[in-house]
Amino acid sequence: MQASKEMGEVPDNYVSYTLKNIKPLPPITLRTLHKELEYISLVAIIVPPIVSLIGAYYVPLQRKTAIWSIIYYFCTGLGITAGYHRLWSHRCYNASSPLRLVLALFGAGAVQGSIKWWSRGHRSHHRYTDTPLDPYNASEGFWWSHIGWILVKPRIRQGVADVRDLKKDWVVRWQHSNFVSLLLTMAFLFPTVVAWIGWGDAMGGLVYAGFLRLVFVHHSTFCVNSLAHWLGETPFDDKHTPKDHMITAFVTVGEGYHNFHHQFPTDYRNAIKWYQYDPTKWFIYLCSLFRLASNLRTFPSNEIKKGILTMQMKKLREVQSGIEWPAEINRGGDEANEIWSWEKFQSTSLTRPLILISGYIHDVSFFLNTNLPGGGMDHPGGQHLINKFIGKDATTAFFGGVYEHSNAAHNLLAMKRVAILQGGHPHALDMKIRSKSSDLSTSTTSPESPASVPDDNLNDIDMNRLIPPSQRLKIVDYSDFAASLLHSRRSQSSSSSSWAELVTLSGLHLQEKEEEAGYGSTTAVESDGEGEGDYKKL
Repeated sequence: MQASKEMGEVPDNYVSYTLKNIKPLPPITLRTLHKELEYISLVAIIVPPIVSLIGAYYVPLQRKTAIWSIIYYFCTGLGITAGYHRLWSHRCYNASSPLRLVLALFGAGAVQGSIKWWSRGHRSHHRYTDTPLDPYNASEGFWWSHIGWILVKPRIRQGVADVRDLKKDWVVRWQHSNFVSLLLTMAFLFPTVVAWIGWGDAMGGLVYAGFLRLVFVHHSTFCVNSLAHWLGETPFDDKHTPKDHMITAFVTVGEGYHNFHHQFPTDYRNAIKWYQYDPTKWFIYLCSLFRLASNLRTFPSNEIKKGILTMQMKKLREVQSGIEWPAEINRGGDEANEIWSWEKFQSTSLTRPLILISGYIHDVSFFLNTNLPGGGMDHPGGQHLINKFIGKDATTAFFGGVYEHSNAAHNLLAMKRVAILQGGHPHALDMKIRSKSSDLSTSTTSPESPASVPDDNLNDIDMNRLIPPSQRLKIVDYSDFAASLLHSRRSQSSSSSSWAELVTLSGLHLQEKEEEAGYGSTTAVESDGEGEGDYKKL
């Protein structure tokens, strides 16, 4: 309790709490724009493309200079992706002093601020993704997250981030203290000198390997904040905007699998499949072979698979919601899936073609009259087979006694349900499924079929006969799951129709403890044919 007081009270939502207790700066207008511009950033963004265009007009591009410009583009790009981003912002691996020094120099050549400044903003971005406390909040629009946030003063100060570990790194301190001189040296002087000494093209080195290369490096990094939150898919999570796409990977030196990265930021990889483009990952791994890098961190593959499975199940649930399923029990008096007595089934069968299969009463008019609204179809086995079982139990005949029907036939049959026979099938929630005597799964023709059958009279009940193949594995939301559970428990205490209670759950067999059912998650519930559901909580 004392420790809690020392730490202070933790708000329910830090972002909401912070936004409520701070006053943002007024909106920027044309009249106030000149006061709100970040002029240093403005010069760094605007001058390079202007100089590049003018220089390219007067200075011819030599092949060696073009090759050197591409090489230096990747060197400074890796200074950001392998250095600023994966090493210092996320601690995805450990780097030796020589490697840290090289990455710090190349990072300075990318002209994107010091390691300390860049990493502090990026940690805020991950902690407050898509909120006003995110410095390059993608919800503000593509161009804001790409470049707008750099050019004007933020309306709200970015969220707090812990950078104490960076202050302990002598390379970070050294680069931050000498950043301006390092920037001028690595961004312009170094590429010029290499081209001058190497093949006598100093001006080409300055224009192409210096300024033009810098334009590409800038927008390559900016695309991680914009394009990677706009283009692609969300195979691991869709809570926030980050997305995976190959195009983004190509233009960002491998940072395009951003959905993965935001879910597993401490993983040194951005692309986890061998064929995905991630030169930053390959560079880090190569450095580890030469003992320049160590402790390359990867997220547990089991947890990565959970993320993939969760998103796959969400997509399947969307598909599932567009499919028509058999009607559930209706206790309000409507005919569809009412609970009927044996006598009502018999009397109604005199005027309607009704057949009993596995405790369900089905209207088989669809197979007898092709002129029905919406169409019908002839029964492949002939109408005489249908007529033979009207008003009777056709369970054995349907499941192999006459013909072993296909899964498609079972699915179609389930759509023809109109009622459930009261006491027509033993209740799997009221008794053990396995027992020592004969199988009663096809004994429902008897009018005296009891609502509860003593355990000694049960054998293995084939639950596959009760549940259509298309429903043996369904995607359900835990809120729906819990609602069905509560309804079942209430009904179980007030009704003797135990088989009806089982059907209320649409073929889902619940665990004994209600508190084990969570809320708001997605779960696959699979019937295993033995009265026990296989629950896979994600």
